[in-house]
Amino acid sequence: MNRGILFLPFLGFLPLVIPTCPLRCKCATNIIDCTSKGLTVTKLPVAFRPSAEIINLAHNSLTSIPNGLFDNLKNLQIVYLQGNPWECNCDILYLRSWLQWQQNRTFYRDVRCASPAHLQDRIIAYLTEEEIISTCQHWYCTLALLSQLFLLIFLLVQAILVIFIICYLRRFRRMTAKTWSTSQELQQHADT
Repeated sequence: MNRGILFLPFLGFLPLVIPTCPLRCKCATNIIDCTSKGLTVTKLPVAFRPSAEIINLAHNSLTSIPNGLFDNLKNLQIVYLQGNPWECNCDILYLRSWLQWQQNRTFYRDVRCASPAHLQDRIIAYLTEEEIISTCQHWYCTLALLSQLFLLIFLLVQAILVIFIICYLRRFRRMTAKTWSTSQELQQHADT
């Protein structure tokens, strides 16, 4: 009886351990059907059931797949992905890599880029990494520019602080020298 009471608090963690069926999808032991449910990347679950053999994500609003989503599904045989507006930018690298590891790529020839324009209608599994990364460089360039700008501002603030400290120390040295000379004069005046 005491063991049952000790076990009860762990039941609250059960949903975190056992992935549930995504909202509005139909799930069986080995099939997860999310066809035409308006799913986006943010509405996908963190993980699917480990027993899943077939996952149908066709005809949704998916632009990419979260990194590692299919990695722990050892029984997975096929994922239906066609009919989604795939954005072939840096976020598609995981899906491309996963598709390239599939034995039968003929199932995935309808998984094509919807954007950017120069990659539109290209099969994702056959894109090169350079083609995808080239679409991402503007983001990296902007980040690099902002980093350099913040570094320049930081260095300017540091330079201003150093100049201020140098001026303060010179003023302090002059005041100390003046105080020293005044004290020497007072001491000489007191001696005479």
